[in-house]
Amino acid sequence: MPLRFDPSSLLTAPALAAALVCMMPAIGSAKPFKWAGSTDIQSMDIHSQNSALGNGIHAAVYESLVMFNSRTLKVEPLLATSWQQVSPTQLRVKLRQGVKFSDGSAMTADDVVYSLQRAMSRTSTYSIYTQGMDRVAKVDGETIDIFLKNPNPVILNQLTELRVMSKAWAEKHNSVEPKDIKSKDETYSHRNAMGTGPFVLKEWVPDQKIVFTANPNWWNAGKTEGNVTEITFTPIKSEATRIAALLSGEVDMVRDTSIQDLGRLKAHPNLKVMEMVENRTVYLAMDQFRDELQGSNIKGKNPLKDLRVRKALYQAIDGAALQRVTMRGMSKPTGAIVSPLVNGWTEAVDKRLPYDPNAAKALLAEAGYKDGFEVDFACSNNAIIQDEELCQAITSMWSRVGVKAKLRTLPSVTYYPMAQRHEASIALLSWGVPTFDALYTLQSLTRTKTTGGDGNYNLGRYSNERMDYIVDRVKTETDLPVRSRLLTEGLQLQNDTVANIPLHNQMLAWAMKKNVELVQRPDNRIDWRLIKVN
Repeated sequence: MPLRFDPSSLLTAPALAAALVCMMPAIGSAKPFKWAGSTDIQSMDIHSQNSALGNGIHAAVYESLVMFNSRTLKVEPLLATSWQQVSPTQLRVKLRQGVKFSDGSAMTADDVVYSLQRAMSRTSTYSIYTQGMDRVAKVDGETIDIFLKNPNPVILNQLTELRVMSKAWAEKHNSVEPKDIKSKDETYSHRNAMGTGPFVLKEWVPDQKIVFTANPNWWNAGKTEGNVTEITFTPIKSEATRIAALLSGEVDMVRDTSIQDLGRLKAHPNLKVMEMVENRTVYLAMDQFRDELQGSNIKGKNPLKDLRVRKALYQAIDGAALQRVTMRGMSKPTGAIVSPLVNGWTEAVDKRLPYDPNAAKALLAEAGYKDGFEVDFACSNNAIIQDEELCQAITSMWSRVGVKAKLRTLPSVTYYPMAQRHEASIALLSWGVPTFDALYTLQSLTRTKTTGGDGNYNLGRYSNERMDYIVDRVKTETDLPVRSRLLTEGLQLQNDTVANIPLHNQMLAWAMKKNVELVQRPDNRIDWRLIKVN
């Protein structure tokens, strides 16, 4: 049956009217909102660097055709009003009329076609979201067609991360293609932005602040719960300084709350803390590609290519101790590379290999490393909750079985480009799933690296023929029960072959003043439309 969306089915007319009345902010109630996080974005270009923080901040200025509802996590219209699956490989999308960019120019079908094609371009890192797309065509002034290479059951999920940019603005400012994040060359779109969203970029001083002001031309103005007209984001690396800024009233909210401060923040009479398990898995990637590990005392071989060694590293990690001591309870140990919110996850897939140092030593000896070996271990120091502390604890655990990890820590701005150049033998990473579908993870982290989204973040360059088959089959499988079983098989294969070592799902802890109202999402994003300061 063709896929159709009827927006009238969302709410009855009386319920819709009541909801709109409730969402109208009181006149004169607009307030500024200031928040802080541990690190800055890498680019304002919507197709330059695919990162959770960047994508969330971009959404203040740029909008996508569809979005996940912040409360239900169901796909709903944004710049699109409806869609129809004309055929298994053709999706017809009706565009919202009367939408303007913040400069007052009208958003057209040409802008949408251009933006989706830009996401598919050479310098874009968003190919994981355009996977399966063949071309995009304008039908008329309010309609576009997305043609697929094969049927794609998660095309709408992917479209939530593909935002719309003005074609005329990009051409005027020599930003037709995205900034190449691996290059030092800059385009205008790297530091500037102009979209259809609720806010306008007023100022970005990297590593100091980002300031947004309300978009006077926003098509949905006055119809949302929020009352904020200016947003200031301040990246503050130091945990103590971030918390001090909240306690002093300098900021209204801290998203990256230090674990050691949670108790006193919860007890503070003027503050509140919101917590939930994040849709993000912290894991270790291992170089399974090089014939000789860089910086190791083992010459002419790569121990990490041996499954027994990877299992030994896994079983030498005491996940319960990491949760109890390092994370102070603010994590959920996992054996899966995705969280329970993701399609394909099962309780069986979530089972960890048991912590067993003796078994780890036996596996190392069986693999020919009874005296252990040295290995490079890279870690960020401001990107993942307790990242440096986690790596220090793991280094200590490995030392007990004879593996001498040479730990080096770097700030995220240099750490991630380094890791993407495959310059780390073992790297601590985290992976969220913005599509809430395991294909996003399996294709990115475990499929053999080729082109497009295949293996685009497979930093260990793991390769498995069966995994490649599963990923490629899942891309086009429209029988949903069959597809879910294949996803689960892929997740189990990742476990059985220790493609990566999963550690835990992060716990979110947002601390804020009690007069702030917002919706906490498991993807750790702030819905800019729903912020209210009383």
